[in-house]
Amino acid sequence: MSMTLPGPEVAGAAGPALHIPDGFLSTPVATAGYVVFGVALAVALRQTDRKIGPRTVPLMGVMGAFIFAAQMMNFPVAGGTSGHMLGGALAAIVLGPWAAILVMTAVVGLQALLFQDGGLVVLGANVVNMGVLTAFVGYGVYHAIRPLGRFIPQATVVAAFAAAWVSVEVAALATSLQLVVSDTSPFSVVMPAMLGVHALIGIGEGLITAAAVSFLLATRPDILGVRRTGAVMEGVAG
Repeated sequence: MSMTLPGPEVAGAAGPALHIPDGFLSTPVATAGYVVFGVALAVALRQTDRKIGPRTVPLMGVMGAFIFAAQMMNFPVAGGTSGHMLGGALAAIVLGPWAAILVMTAVVGLQALLFQDGGLVVLGANVVNMGVLTAFVGYGVYHAIRPLGRFIPQATVVAAFAAAWVSVEVAALATSLQLVVSDTSPFSVVMPAMLGVHALIGIGEGLITAAAVSFLLATRPDILGVRRTGAVMEGVAG
């Protein structure tokens, strides 16, 4: 999930948002964000084109629409801040990291263009933080924990929660470092503010992600690449 911030004057006060507005990042940092974003997007397009299947495109559309709609629902967190779902971990769990990057690029880009949620100059950095990092971190954490499903029935759901929570914290950490390097806010202010508040926001992200994965396990476990063996869930090879 992401925290919403009204403007530069509150940076370092209530804690800056993951949707970084224009003016928060220095030109070199914003440029580096676009370079990393461009490379990730090019590789994601190539990898997805190679591995795309007949059900992948509609599933990407459904996932993108769900995440876009879910991000519209803000909820209060603490100290006058609000949070909303990011969805990068969920997209990666369902689609894989490369397709998830494409979905998150579309979601974050549309939010910036339609709702001014994050600046256009720093769009590359925002996509890297909220789309690329969350996809890869969420995917990695999920697949590191999910094999425990051979022994623990709820391991897949726990893995989804952990993947979402960790992905939010990593995105908050990356945003903090970018703000520090840009001299927007001192390390001693932005780091505890971002990681502290997003530790709480990550719980909400984890619960939503776990609930979505639990629903898929009950209705379409094949989408997650798992199968039932008695009371436990096992990964399906391939």
